[in-house]
Amino acid sequence: MVSLAAETKVTIGISNRHIHLTQEHVEILFGPGHELTPLKELKQPGQYAAEETVTIVGPKGAIEGVRVLGPARSESQVEISQTDAFKLGVKPPVRDSGHLEDSPGIEVIGDAGRITLNKGVILAARHIHMHTSDAAALGLKDKKKVRVAVPGERGLIFENVLLRVNPKYSLEMHVDTDEANACLLKNGQQVKVELNTD
Repeated sequence: MVSLAAETKVTIGISNRHIHLTQEHVEILFGPGHELTPLKELKQPGQYAAEETVTIVGPKGAIEGVRVLGPARSESQVEISQTDAFKLGVKPPVRDSGHLEDSPGIEVIGDAGRITLNKGVILAARHIHMHTSDAAALGLKDKKKVRVAVPGERGLIFENVLLRVNPKYSLEMHVDTDEANACLLKNGQQVKVELNTD
């Protein structure tokens, strides 16, 4: 068993629905030569919320104002919550970012055009971004799955939390809006957590 020290605080980053786009898809949706416009830097270095938003359309419904995150990626990917999935009428798998095989597609509408993704809609696996020095201090490794106990009035234990270890990462736990609502977490909240390896 490995536990973070009681005084250790980990920032909770609540991941609202969003989309990552290839540069090709950026230009189809927003116009030839278009570059994403940074709106707000995210906690993870080099990542940002862009000014651009899109509408995503599934078999049963649509969601407007879905934020594009930058920079552009090698493959387009949509991350939603289970509540969003019900509204859209899709059945996305729980996946680590970038693992898109056998995931459903969706239509994406931008200011200048639209695309149909054949795959790429996922429920992002809850995960912790961790710097290599943090992981080394705790004896943890990249891709390890752990349990995280979240204290509070509606405290709970998150199972199967994926560790993503990289020297470019800043210590932060990501959960989606459904998960945050279940235990009354707020974006940016500093919480004490206990990590238990299986």
